[in-house]
Amino acid sequence: MTWRGAGHITACLDALAAQTRPHRTLVVDNASADGTAALLAAHSSRPQAIRLPRNTGYAGALAAALEKVQTPLMAWLNDDAEPAPDWLATLEDTLEKAPLAAAATSLLVRPDGTTQSAGVRLTADGHGADVTEPAGEVFGFCGGAALLRTDALKDVHGVPAGFFCYYEDTDTAWRLRLAGWDVVAAPDARVRHAHGVSSELGSPQFHRWNERNRLLMLLRCAPRGVAVNQLLRFAVLTAVLPLRPGRPAAANFRFGLRCRVLAEVAVRLPATLRTRRKITRRAALGRGAVWEAWAGL
Repeated sequence: MTWRGAGHITACLDALAAQTRPHRTLVVDNASADGTAALLAAHSSRPQAIRLPRNTGYAGALAAALEKVQTPLMAWLNDDAEPAPDWLATLEDTLEKAPLAAAATSLLVRPDGTTQSAGVRLTADGHGADVTEPAGEVFGFCGGAALLRTDALKDVHGVPAGFFCYYEDTDTAWRLRLAGWDVVAAPDARVRHAHGVSSELGSPQFHRWNERNRLLMLLRCAPRGVAVNQLLRFAVLTAVLPLRPGRPAAANFRFGLRCRVLAEVAVRLPATLRTRRKITRRAALGRGAVWEAWAGL
């Protein structure tokens, strides 16, 4: 999936072309206007490209790709990521050895060699947080580089396209776990990732998507009490912010931004609750059981 990826898409495609395992490359171009389309057309690996009429974000692009995928496995990969030559083979072998797992997460490292993500954990207040040390068990996968079973993904209603960006991976992992699937880590599946090239980390837009999508994810997937508690906490903190001198300067503590998040959650609430009921009908495990097993670990 790419948006304005002209500065890095070639390196990503080169790394995919060097994979030791046969595969088909599908690139969803989110209406880039920087020459990305020409680079895709000219690349020697001849990737299949889908050009969308508007920018639908990473989540929207993944949803569009899922409609085209007919293979048993589907890899997710950011356009600013460069997987090692044995990356895909390692992920495939990992799922082969774990028939109860629907997804395998990679080890993403920053250009300086430090670990960005070895998987995702679920915090006690319902955040998805990167695991920065290789772990035997992970709650979810990092959507920047992962491999999923296509049928399992479709069976849990695919990717939440409306999230646009961020938390689409943790939401998907949560729904897979509710459906009875596992998520496993593949620490030998290494990917060099220039994290944040396409979106400015820490920007107001970044915090807006993160805060909104976390609340929507909880309303979709978490036990009712957890979801309501976190939504109320967010609303109460928002209400008292103007009364708090010396509040943090981070964008997610801006009163206007938080009001916008609450408004967007409210507008999406009816559809979100309908989706919650659909998830419940597909669930093999109770929401409480998944929460108690993973929250805060």
